[in-house]
Amino acid sequence: MLADELKIKIKELRAKFEGIEQASDIPALEKRDAELKKAQEDPDLYSDLKRAEQINRDAKAVSDKLTSLLKMRSELSALDDLVDMAAEEGEDALAEVAAEISKLETPLEELHIQSLLKGEYDDCNAILTLHAGAGGTEAQDWTSMLYRMYQMFCDKMGYSYEELDYLAGDEAGIKTVTFKVKGVNAYGYLKAEKGVHRLVRISPFDAGARRHTSFASLDVMPEIENDTEIKIEDKDLRIDTYRSSGAGGQHINKTDSAVRITHIPTGIVTSCQTQRSQTQNKEYAMRMLISKLVELRLQEQMAKAQDIKGELKKIEWGSQIRSYVFCPYTMVKDHRTGYETSNVQAVMDGNIFDFICDYLRKS
Repeated sequence: MLADELKIKIKELRAKFEGIEQASDIPALEKRDAELKKAQEDPDLYSDLKRAEQINRDAKAVSDKLTSLLKMRSELSALDDLVDMAAEEGEDALAEVAAEISKLETPLEELHIQSLLKGEYDDCNAILTLHAGAGGTEAQDWTSMLYRMYQMFCDKMGYSYEELDYLAGDEAGIKTVTFKVKGVNAYGYLKAEKGVHRLVRISPFDAGARRHTSFASLDVMPEIENDTEIKIEDKDLRIDTYRSSGAGGQHINKTDSAVRITHIPTGIVTSCQTQRSQTQNKEYAMRMLISKLVELRLQEQMAKAQDIKGELKKIEWGSQIRSYVFCPYTMVKDHRTGYETSNVQAVMDGNIFDFICDYLRKS
């Protein structure tokens, strides 16, 4: 009987939501929501614009998450009564309730994925750096293709992005590019993309139309503007300025406004060249340095890592997290999870959320 089947389905959905509730800690969210609303009422809030922006961003994120959880709880609690009433009216009414139950599956799964983002910095913005690896011009073209893929992913997620550093390829494509992604849980989702990405295709740069394998690496770190545990002394920094090198035209600065910062004790290097002034470029480069030092500290705690790249391996054969095959067949496969699809074009157009979700479920 359809009514019995629907009640079994409702029981399954509720069991899943109970796990989400436990992981999300609704009482803690309610307490945080109240704290942030009180902070927003402070008449002196906007005397510090950065603090105000952070509080407002956090308040919206917490409020949205809490609203979604409470709405789902309410909708699930009413389903049994709806099934009982529909059973008295007949099969058509039960079919309508079944359709309503099906509509809850997607938002429930979204809440499930969000509940997996429990890292300290998962709700932060993300800073991504793409590097071309083995493969010369072909690898540099592949890096530009990945850059486009992540830009399109951001568009689909409602994230904004800002280019911070850019080095064009010798003949085509990109040697390296650093960009910031801004949005709720940006780092929590995009950290799943960290690693080496491998391309197999017929190279447009090969007159013999032979198949080539190329590599590019993606590094992902949370944007952290300040961390009280990270102490950076002036004597540990070497700061160099140089002339920006963009794609050409009006965006190329005519003065040495680009900034490169080297942290001498660790050898970490950050740079920024896309802001309007040397001061702004230095500020962004310092933010990236703090973020990398925080990431290094986390990785040392978690895995005794000796290198800030963490799980990143040498950018060549055998070290990839994901393969993108354009020829002789079409397939994108994540080697960590086994998740794959034959729709390569959709992936290159930014449809990578299923890969990210599968990684978060299994990691």
